[in-house]
Amino acid sequence: MKQSEKALLRAKAKVLKALAHPTRLWMVEKLTDGERCVCEFVDRVDVDFSTISRHLTILRQAGIVSSDKRGKQVFYTLKVPCVNNFMHCIEAVIESQARDQQALSRTLS
Repeated sequence: MKQSEKALLRAKAKVLKALAHPTRLWMVEKLTDGERCVCEFVDRVDVDFSTISRHLTILRQAGIVSSDKRGKQVFYTLKVPCVNNFMHCIEAVIESQARDQQALSRTLS
């Protein structure tokens, strides 16, 4: 494997790791509807401000979201809205697994 291929795979893994947390996935899904203030996430999730901020920093460092500071508030937007397509793909995998499990259950019955 070439160094350039390894570098690309590491970059892909970084993005997937950033998405690999339920709270961050929820945030990304909420951002598909448009810009959100950090305070909106804090109000909706039962964690403190610093935890929300840490999650958003991970998403920003992975290149998934961008931030805009306005006074004391920070607003986030999806930098690459196509990440929503990826979420639909994940849902298709989950649905496929459920169908396979149901078919297996019927076979065993």
